[in-house]
Parts: sequence; structure tokens; C-alpha cells
Amino acid sequence: MSEKQKKRSIFDIMNEYMEEFETLADELVESTFYEGPSWNTETCCLHALSNVFVTPREVIVTADLPNIKPETVKVEAIDENTIEITAKMKKKVQFVDLGINHRQGEFSFLRCQGRVHVVFDVEKMKISWKGGILEVRFPRKKRYQLKVE
Repeated sequence: MSEKQKKRSIFDIMNEYMEEFETLADELVESTFYEGPSWNTETCCLHALSNVFVTPREVIVTADLPNIKPETVKVEAIDENTIEITAKMKKKVQFVDLGINHRQGEFSFLRCQGRVHVVFDVEKMKISWKGGILEVRFPRKKRYQLKVE
């Protein structure tokens, strides 16, 4: 038998499949769950915790915004699928306050972005504030209108 026609063992074949599977799984996890640091030193922003809920009638975005000045809250639609919330903090926070001693910098803003995969109406948003939690409700737009003749 020549070298090209040599049979491979089942274990070699399984090892190849497992290596390929691990590579694909790592790529999937990295692209799906990658999160950078919880801050941006260039813009002096901490990233606030946020969540996006989609119901049949509306899109609800919640953001945890402790220690902020309520009058500085801005809710903007960056594009048709992205919502950004920013607010100025009452007191600046430094890395040392977060228990990080090997970096320097301070933060004066909280910021979060939410990606929405449905069509919603930015003009009709309703904002409520309770206990440091901001809630923004957007009615969903209807994509299709049935014409009755």
C-alpha cells in the first residue's frame, strides 16, 4: 500500500472532527458573547446595565442608571435598530472606586446601547424613572397593512 492509500484509524478521524468542532464553537462563542470592558476611557463613560424586551405591541428598554442627574438623560435612536441612552453622573467615579488599582482614569457619564430587531416608533416613546431604573417604551410599528376592498 502506498502512503496515500494508507488507512486512517477511527480515532484519527474523530480527533480531526473534534478539533474542527472546537474551532467552530470557539468562533461562535466569541462572535456571540464577546463583551469588551465595561468602560470607555476616551469618552469618560461607564457602560450601564441594560435590557431590551420585545412584546407583540411594544419594545421595552430598561437601563440601570444609579447616581445620575435625571435631567441629563438622553434617549436617542442611533439608527433604525439601535437605541442609545446616556446620562451625566452626579459624582465622578475613578478606577480605584471600582477596585481597579492598576489603571487610572475617571468617569462622568453612564451609557448603554440596545439593539432591537423589530420596527418601532421612536417619536412615540414613553419614559419612566423609578429607583435608578430608567424604562423606555416604544410602540411597535406595523410592517404590513392589509387592504380591504
